[in-house]
Amino acid sequence: MDTGSFRCKKRKVRGKACFAPYLHRHCLLLSELILCANYYLTRGEGDVTARLLDILEKKFGRYALPNLTVYLIAGQTFFYLLFMTGRLDPARVRFSAELFLGGDWWRLATFLFNPPNCGPLCALFGWYLFYLMGSALEELWGIFRYNMFILAGFILAVAVSFLIPAYPVSNLFIGGSVFLAFAFLFPDYQLLLFFILPVRIKWLALLTWLGYGYMLLFGGWPERLLTLASIGNFLLFFARDIQVTMKYGRRQIARKGALFARRDPEPFHRCTVCGITDKTHPQMDFRYCTECRGQGCYCSEHIYNHEHLKG
Repeated sequence: MDTGSFRCKKRKVRGKACFAPYLHRHCLLLSELILCANYYLTRGEGDVTARLLDILEKKFGRYALPNLTVYLIAGQTFFYLLFMTGRLDPARVRFSAELFLGGDWWRLATFLFNPPNCGPLCALFGWYLFYLMGSALEELWGIFRYNMFILAGFILAVAVSFLIPAYPVSNLFIGGSVFLAFAFLFPDYQLLLFFILPVRIKWLALLTWLGYGYMLLFGGWPERLLTLASIGNFLLFFARDIQVTMKYGRRQIARKGALFARRDPEPFHRCTVCGITDKTHPQMDFRYCTECRGQGCYCSEHIYNHEHLKG
C-alpha cells in the first residue's frame, strides 16, 4: 500500500462511521492469517515451529541478546524516572502508525520501554513478575527462542497499529503473552496474592483468558485487534502443544471412563524416565512430548529433561 492510498483511508477514519467496516474486514483478515499460520506450523509430524526456530537459530543465533528481560526493565525504569521528574512527556514515547509515518521514527523502539502507568509500588511488582517469568522462559527455551518470542509480539503489535493508525499501541499485550506462556509451561507455580494468599498461576491465566474473551466480544475494534495480536503471538509458539493436549485429553477421558467401568487399577499416566504414575504421585503434573516417538509421557521433572525417543 503506497502512502497516498494510506492517507486516503486515514481521512476516512477522521470522517464518519465508514471506518467500522474497514476495521471489521482487517480484523477478520488478521484472524484468518493467524489460523492459516497455525495450520501450516502444526500440520504433519512433530513441531514445525520448533524445527523452524532451530534453522533460524543456526543462522542468526549469534545475534541473540541475552538477559533481554533485564534490558527491557532497565529501559522502562529509566523512562519511568524521567516521567516522574517531569523531564519527559509520556506522549513522546508512545507508538502509533500515524505518528511514525509522520516522521517520529524513534517511537518504533521507545514504545517497548514505555513503563506501567501506575504508582511506584505497582510498577515494582509488575517488573518483578516480568523478570521472574521472562527469565524463566529464557532459561527454558534458550536466549534465541525467547528473543524470537518477544520479537513476534513486537511485530504483531506494530502490524496491528497500521490497521488502527491513530490509536496508540501499548506494550502491555506483549507482557500479557509472556504471562500466558509462563502459565502454560508452569501451571502449578504459586504466587502470593497481596503477599498473603497463595494462588496457582493457572487460575490467574484463566482470568486473563476470560478478560481477553470479554475484550474480543464487547471491546472496541482497537482492543479486539490488539488482543488478537497478543493471542496470535502465544498460539504461534504453543498451537502444537495445545493440539496435542486436546488430542490426548479426549483419549484420556474415554480411557478413564472405560477404566472406571471395569474398576481397573492401572494408572492413567506413567513417566517414561522415572516410572512414577498418577497413582503413586496423584499431585504430579504429567505431560506428553511432541518430539518423542509415540508422544512419550513424562512427569513435570522430566518433561524438559529427557532424551527424545526416536523412531
